[in-house]
Amino acid sequence: MSRQKNHDPEFEMRFFESVLRRNAGYTEVVEILGGLYTKHGRIADGLRMDRKLVKLQPANATAHYNLACSLALSRRKADALRSLRHAVALGYRDFDWMQQDPDLEDLKNHPDFVALLEQLKPHS
Repeated sequence: MSRQKNHDPEFEMRFFESVLRRNAGYTEVVEILGGLYTKHGRIADGLRMDRKLVKLQPANATAHYNLACSLALSRRKADALRSLRHAVALGYRDFDWMQQDPDLEDLKNHPDFVALLEQLKPHS
């Protein structure tokens, strides 16, 4: 008989927090924690991790994209758009995901977001 494990996000977050306390520069853990926090409604903590990751990896386009998502979820549209533009300048190119990402919902009708999508849109 197979035994289904209960997924405990709090345990998972505590585990990664303990790893991060031992090694504050562990970028993979910073990224994982940012995602976990955001997924479980801890938007301010996710934003803190995304800011930390951008400081640790300033040329990482995905880190800037994730920061933009956290800023958008925090209702900071101007900052989110600035971070998105920076992500694109660094090479972020996932047009399809950007278009449907629920984290960016508040930006989807903003003219700057529409212009950014147009810049990334694959032209035939």
